[in-house]
Amino acid sequence: MADAQALDEVVAFTSDLIRIDTTNRGGGDCRERPAAEYAAERLAGAGLEPVLLERTPGRTNVVARIEGTDPSADALLVHGHLDVVPARAEDWSVHPFSGEVRDGVVWGRGAIDMKNMDAMILAVVRAWARQGLRPRRDVVIAFTADEEASAEDGAGFLADRHAELFEGCTEGVSESGAYTFHDGTGRQIYPIAAGERGTAWLRLSARGRAGHGSRVNGKNAVTRLAAAIARIGSHKWPVRLTPTVRAALTELAALYGVEADLRDVDALVDKLGPAARLVEATLRNSANPTMFEAGYKINVIPGEAVAHVDGRYLPGGEEEFRATLDELTGPDVDWEFLHREVALQSPVVSPAFAAMRAAVEEFAPEGHVVPFCMPGGTDAKQFSRLGITGYGFSPLKLPEGFDYNALFHGVDERVPVEALHFGVRVLDRFLRTA
Repeated sequence: MADAQALDEVVAFTSDLIRIDTTNRGGGDCRERPAAEYAAERLAGAGLEPVLLERTPGRTNVVARIEGTDPSADALLVHGHLDVVPARAEDWSVHPFSGEVRDGVVWGRGAIDMKNMDAMILAVVRAWARQGLRPRRDVVIAFTADEEASAEDGAGFLADRHAELFEGCTEGVSESGAYTFHDGTGRQIYPIAAGERGTAWLRLSARGRAGHGSRVNGKNAVTRLAAAIARIGSHKWPVRLTPTVRAALTELAALYGVEADLRDVDALVDKLGPAARLVEATLRNSANPTMFEAGYKINVIPGEAVAHVDGRYLPGGEEEFRATLDELTGPDVDWEFLHREVALQSPVVSPAFAAMRAAVEEFAPEGHVVPFCMPGGTDAKQFSRLGITGYGFSPLKLPEGFDYNALFHGVDERVPVEALHFGVRVLDRFLRTA
């Protein structure tokens, strides 16, 4: 059970982990080892035997297993990443790596994404050790490197090279779910993630005829690429309902007392008010142009132009995504995957989802739990290679006006102390009884 010490520790651990700068700038520019050693030390203090693993020096992962009381039960994975995205101190109200606790709020990069969850996991397992408690199932804990880039040094490395550490795991839980979503009418919704769109980061390139900027040029690489980017940016992708999104729409429609008419999904979503934000990004595939590189002098037409696109596709939607990109880019522009990861679909009708729902409802009886699909992705993609079904379950009870999603990778990232206390209680209940 989450005792008073666990409530104190989750705040202290969140603050301490934020102060350990694990900024992941991409291209291998990150060092998670100090945070990994911090986590491993606290796991060892709970009587566990954590293993530290690296593919690249300094890019450290931590794995430990807690033996359950039911040896016939499948194991459960709970995982969190140790790296964070960059933060510029001059943009923040509080230094992003201060871990300052002010007015009941913990400030800093990672407070939401996702050193808060790492701290919850540590606080829960240490409380179990003090009280002599064990979960029903084996629980495997993994703190990973490199989630904010390719995961090659983190979950990908663990899944490919150390699968034996996850033997028996059938389900896993991690970030981005079971937080309070306030709809502005007094309702409190707790979305639990049961799916993720696939990742498709793309490089587009166009070749043409280089030449003088004053000359007529029908093979201008910049023009060709710009036209393709404009087509991609303005393309209206068709609605494709996955089972998770269908379940989300059905439950939200019932909550708002409207007909769940899935023949006109856009009209249905319009009736959901602010709650539409929980589903609108996962009704379709998407492709958003993000970078454009061309030329080196104003009066020189370059022979090549390059652009990058952040693409995401729904479970079952990769083939359509590829075909659509072929059509939109046309014959003069080539495209390739810079990074690709699978889309995930997890069952909503399952004992694990029911246990998550019950854990939230015990401590937030006024809340309404609904499934949803993440528009982006997590380390669950890599762990899915081991047959592990992933869910987003990082519980936080948030006050009205606290924009959870805006703080992911945002300025002034922070988490209320009371939200961390709630998270420890809910996570403890779920992990012990799932």
